[in-house]
Amino acid sequence: MIRTSSVLCLFAAVGLVVAVQARAAGDDTPAWNPAGAAAYLDGELDWWSTWPTAARDHGTFCVSCHTVAPYALARPALSTALGEAVPSPQARRLFDNVATRVRLWNEVAPYYPDQTRGIPKTSESRGTESVMNALVLATRDAGTGALADDTRMAFANMWALQMKTGDTDGAWAWLNFRYEPWEAPGSPYFGAAMAAMAIGTAPGGYASSADATPGLDRLRAFIASGFDRQSLFNKLTMIVASSRLDGIVTPGQRRATADAVVALQHADGGWSLSGFSNWTRVDETALDTAPDGYATALAVLALQQADSPALQPSLTRGLEWLRSHQEASGRWRATSLNKQRDPASDPARFMNDAATAYAVLALTTPSH
Repeated sequence: MIRTSSVLCLFAAVGLVVAVQARAAGDDTPAWNPAGAAAYLDGELDWWSTWPTAARDHGTFCVSCHTVAPYALARPALSTALGEAVPSPQARRLFDNVATRVRLWNEVAPYYPDQTRGIPKTSESRGTESVMNALVLATRDAGTGALADDTRMAFANMWALQMKTGDTDGAWAWLNFRYEPWEAPGSPYFGAAMAAMAIGTAPGGYASSADATPGLDRLRAFIASGFDRQSLFNKLTMIVASSRLDGIVTPGQRRATADAVVALQHADGGWSLSGFSNWTRVDETALDTAPDGYATALAVLALQQADSPALQPSLTRGLEWLRSHQEASGRWRATSLNKQRDPASDPARFMNDAATAYAVLALTTPSH
């Protein structure tokens, strides 16, 4: 069942965002800048869509877990807040890019073919892309209230690639480059969360439709069987997904995860991604343990679903951290879990893109 109120809140957040833009009388809580966040995210989508490394077959670009998918999730909330009557040009370019790949699904090459990247990269690429395509187009359609034909095609592609055996029964083959936290051995669970978000975001009662029900039953079983063994990062991501799709985590799991993340909150109100699993960098450098925008946003989004007055002080401090840590560029900052990167390099942008998009989601999603 879709959590309709949560989806509508995401795309109708004007009042909340206006409230955080201006200080109320006697309120010294810092404001944040939605226009700055939109400008930053649009700029990053412009960069990614023209970056040669992101280029793919038929003049398309790949839908990345770090820049493009978070952009698709966050940008509609900013459009509503800023009074934009139509999606931004960057968003329209993204939608057209994904629609092209969906329509040419049997013709376009996978993101990473077996022939050039080794087995099983074709199946991993197809599984990952099928979920991300459905997520992007479902997010687009949530703004219109009707599921478009190309979105139905994207979901059909996704269901056709759902695993039906083994440890990933109910999930999807997922890219594994040993890059945490999105393309690593444990990332099929992250992928399952993205699929759940896509299904729950799709308008028109798609989650309860005959097209979705068989696959969704398998997905629910996969989520339920593995939740308690997951890293805190994967648990938090699944709880964020549960804000759009009911019944994928239990109230007890939601509260236990909230308690676990509260215990990791730093004195300044933020969280560090390094605390959300036993990560190890491939270059053997030390992980950054300072609070960052991505971890803090994930924690806040999870606490917003916990529906517990006892957690409100932690949630309030987390929101205050986000409001006070947006940079002049409009972004929030996070660092790589995989290696020490030059902050001026292109790969260093990935974590900042995810941090900014999720910070927007956290700041525009009302608490229960």
